[in-house]
Amino acid sequence: MTIPFKIFKSSIFFLLLSFIAVSGFSQSETSTWKAQFAVGINSPSQSAFVSTFEAKPINFPTVHLGLQRMFSRNLGAKLDFGYNRLSNASNSPEFKVNYSRVNVQAVYDLGGLIRLPQNYAIMAHAGPGFTFVKPLGDYTDNKESFLNAMAGLEFHYGISQSLSLFLDTSYIYAFSGDYDNSSDGFGTFNGNLLTATIGISISLSGCYYCE
Repeated sequence: MTIPFKIFKSSIFFLLLSFIAVSGFSQSETSTWKAQFAVGINSPSQSAFVSTFEAKPINFPTVHLGLQRMFSRNLGAKLDFGYNRLSNASNSPEFKVNYSRVNVQAVYDLGGLIRLPQNYAIMAHAGPGFTFVKPLGDYTDNKESFLNAMAGLEFHYGISQSLSLFLDTSYIYAFSGDYDNSSDGFGTFNGNLLTATIGISISLSGCYYCE
């Protein structure tokens, strides 16, 4: 059993367990604090690989973990961590890359700007962060780290006041320079990343916004 498949199984189990655990609290208020968990796919910028190296256009897994705090009905912030696995295309030398990031982002509920049906919400998020890239296999010395900026949209469907399912699409822009030598780029990645995930947002405490 491969590691990505194990992660996928664990992610699905976590989603189901969380749904069962939280659905019983449907009468509680939506909280100021939320925990988020999502899993999905990623697509790297091919221009960030050196000559002859190429990644699959779609890679699995992508995992996002976040803690969100709303300061008002529409405005909040979150701290989130992301893990992504990239691997080689069929016509490329073999390689695998672990791409991890940490971001602090502002969060804005677009419900005040866009009229939506009940139980639906759209959340915009954006903010700076830091990326860590660790190649595996033969290229472990070619590690990369750089600043990033991330922005995206979350489309939520409320199951209860305590739980929502959401689809997130995000773009992570890399503030990185060119490789000093071509060999420094063998089997590694220092470019932009597009992600698409599906996940759950779980209320933790307090009310969404009290006046």
